[in-house]
Amino acid sequence: MPEAIQRQIRDERECEDLLDCLLGLNERDRAVFRLLAESSEPLTVDHIGKFIGKERTTAYRSIKRLEEAGVVVQEQESCPKGGYHHVYRASDPDEIADDFQRILNRWYAETGQLIQEFRDTYSGDDSAEMG
Repeated sequence: MPEAIQRQIRDERECEDLLDCLLGLNERDRAVFRLLAESSEPLTVDHIGKFIGKERTTAYRSIKRLEEAGVVVQEQESCPKGGYHHVYRASDPDEIADDFQRILNRWYAETGQLIQEFRDTYSGDDSAEMG
């Protein structure tokens, strides 16, 4: 196996977890996801900020990245004295795993297409072009 491929496989295996490898999430985002995944109930931005030791706006940015990645969902919760606030929870692990599988399948298909393009480019009959 060529060294470049071995290095890529080794690097990918050294990813901290799939959230990093497939979605490019940073350490703080992963910590917020773990908090939400391990929580028995949805959490507010304020609670998340306290947990990660950062301001509310920093926690909110991580939550938004997680939402955009499809691994966290926002819910609206009514307040006892009226009004509402937003809470966040981790998406269903099976749905996340299905998304990861789709990402992998797409990568596999696109790489297969590149291999076919390589084959078409370099395996063709070049004698007509040279003469």
